[in-house]
Amino acid sequence: MSVSTQPLRVAVIGAGPAGIYASDLLIKSDADVHVDLFEQMPAPFGLIRYGVAPDHPRIKGIVKSLHNVLDKPQLRLLGNIEVGKDIHVDELREYYDAVVFSTGAVSDRDLNIPGIDAEGSFGAGEFVGFYDGNPRFERSWDLSAQEVAVIGVGNVGLDVARILAKTGDELKVTEIPDNVYESLAENQATTVRVFGRRGPAQAKFTPQELKELDHSDTINVVVDPEDIDYDDASEEARRNSKSQDLVCQLLEGYALREPKQAPHTLQIHLFESPVEVLTENGAVVGLRTERTELDGKGGVVGTGTFTDWPVQSVYRAVGYKSDPVPGLPFDEDSHVLPNDGGHILDNAGASPLPGLYATGWIKRGPVGLIGNTKSDAKQTTDMLLADADAGKLEAPKHADPDAIIGLLTERGIAYTTWEGWYRLDGAEREAGEAEGRERKKIVDWEEMVRYAQAVPVHAQ
Repeated sequence: MSVSTQPLRVAVIGAGPAGIYASDLLIKSDADVHVDLFEQMPAPFGLIRYGVAPDHPRIKGIVKSLHNVLDKPQLRLLGNIEVGKDIHVDELREYYDAVVFSTGAVSDRDLNIPGIDAEGSFGAGEFVGFYDGNPRFERSWDLSAQEVAVIGVGNVGLDVARILAKTGDELKVTEIPDNVYESLAENQATTVRVFGRRGPAQAKFTPQELKELDHSDTINVVVDPEDIDYDDASEEARRNSKSQDLVCQLLEGYALREPKQAPHTLQIHLFESPVEVLTENGAVVGLRTERTELDGKGGVVGTGTFTDWPVQSVYRAVGYKSDPVPGLPFDEDSHVLPNDGGHILDNAGASPLPGLYATGWIKRGPVGLIGNTKSDAKQTTDMLLADADAGKLEAPKHADPDAIIGLLTERGIAYTTWEGWYRLDGAEREAGEAEGRERKKIVDWEEMVRYAQAVPVHAQ
């Protein structure tokens, strides 16, 4: 047991759910722990703020529980700080007993098919960043395509397809900023096609997301009855998962019902594997898919039958990937920090780097839901606390908790705070209230900082 009488001081890098859950577990532990929660953005909450579709306020309710954690006096939020630029990993070790990295995953995974880089072909994450008002992404979006393809049968693919199939006015009641509404109001899409290479028992939707597609009067959800097929492995997958069985039932329901009268068609195509984005003069004009069939083991094989779908835009929703953290090893194949379940490992993947830990998607990849994030954070924080009890953590060079504030001030970094978030939150709610909405997001980075920085300078 460490003989130090000082609180254990931990820096958590990334103020999304993973970082906040890890902070909460550390604070609630039997140890005396104080946490500084660093965030690259001016505002906290990560993908809950910038990765959840604006017409899903149900999921955004998670913010309330995260908010309660950030209200705790043992936690200090330091936003608008980029590790590797404003402060380096080696420097953090001089101010904290331990550092936990929970930087998440926001970049789009690659899809290596011909034509994927054509004009009109996008990563789903880029579009999500746009419509969620993330200041790091585009402020306007060309939505002139009348026929659109979305590649990927997960929840992100459904979110993108649903936003593309809705009208701008349907979404104006949400928290979207004016620039997003202006683009969505010009959306010309009438047909949105979602493509997956396997069958209904392998689709990665959650039942609620799939069911909610039909809640809009402007969307006719279509599934071809020929796309409903199961082999023995598929039937077993249904038996072993109530959620997957519900997904299959919903897809069957869409396939069997009479068409709904609506101005937009959203068709889910199963057993269609994208093989090429078709182009003319460098721009998207179609998507070529190969028909697949079940192989008896839950997988699929190609049939040699190809279809060209006339589309003018393609969105790939094939998953996110994490970006490297400057100063730390990185697994370029898995896009994670090499780790043993909590400790960050050296470049050889053999030895833990003292005092450095990982949790969330940067640790295990972009899979799982909120429940997985909580259990993942517990695994990491248990390791950290065990190391502290065993005296394995090196005391920081700078013992004063406010020494880090002195460093940030000296470097002229306009860091934001939790008190600042209350000001930013209030400004967004006030802007929304004027239009009968709960909030309207502020999308300009500098304006966010003006509201939320430690010494506020009121927005002009």
